[in-house]
Amino acid sequence: MTDMIGFIGVGTMGEPMCRNLAKKSGMTVLAADRDPAPLARLAADGVRTASLDEIAQNCRTIFLSLPGGREVEEVCLGTGGGGGGLVARAQLGWTVVDLSTAPPRLAQRLYEEFEGRASAFADAPVARTRQAAIDGTLSIMVGATPPTFDRIRPLLHHMASEVTHCGPVGSGQTVKILNNMVLFQTVVALAEALAVARAQGVDGKVLFETLAKSSADSFALRNHGLKALLPGVFPERAFSTEYALKDLGYAIDMAEQHGLPGLGADVARELMERAVELGHGKAYWPVLLKAIEDAKGKV
Repeated sequence: MTDMIGFIGVGTMGEPMCRNLAKKSGMTVLAADRDPAPLARLAADGVRTASLDEIAQNCRTIFLSLPGGREVEEVCLGTGGGGGGLVARAQLGWTVVDLSTAPPRLAQRLYEEFEGRASAFADAPVARTRQAAIDGTLSIMVGATPPTFDRIRPLLHHMASEVTHCGPVGSGQTVKILNNMVLFQTVVALAEALAVARAQGVDGKVLFETLAKSSADSFALRNHGLKALLPGVFPERAFSTEYALKDLGYAIDMAEQHGLPGLGADVARELMERAVELGHGKAYWPVLLKAIEDAKGKV
């Protein structure tokens, strides 16, 4: 087994992360994806297209960047968890790093599965935008043992400006999912404020620029508010409403597991589900504004 890096999943976030890893690490990166288009683009940066078997045979460190828990489970455990995935191929000294956002309980299960085969596993979900993935300025939240974290941290810094060890396996997913839950609820408040301001005849630009100089200032306001809600720009090659619903569902599931209320999260989910019903499932998730506007006169 040579000292190559494997990268499985080169979609919206995975492609720029894989590119930065290939450019900055000085190592050969083997990538796999069902879509040949990003693999063709990555070839210009020296990334080699490979099968799952080729990655398993040649790479000690393997990154995953997949849509969600179902896909992570399929790649690692095989279809239906019945074998044939990475766990069955695991070799002594492997380190598998999941950059996807998936349930903490799945991360803990995969840690046990890989550890039983003398391999390491870490959950390292990413936060911030696709542009941050392109720029290599993501924030990565890691759940791992201290030795595994020390080993993968230099590689993660090729993709991120912030790398935080959040605790044992599953902690990275927990923090990332709660980060998204807070962000979603904040944007709901911004969308409601924008809709009410416009109904009152107040310029939305005046509202948001004033809030940015006041106690309501936030990352969400300066990015999701000013760059998406205000101009009404909700592109499809961004973090979609469907993906946001997936992450929000993980947060609500965690709350329910511990008997805790998730009332604000429930409101955000209701608006996102309505946005999907209105045909905006593939659009950038702040499009939930459309669900608020659609409710005008109906409440």
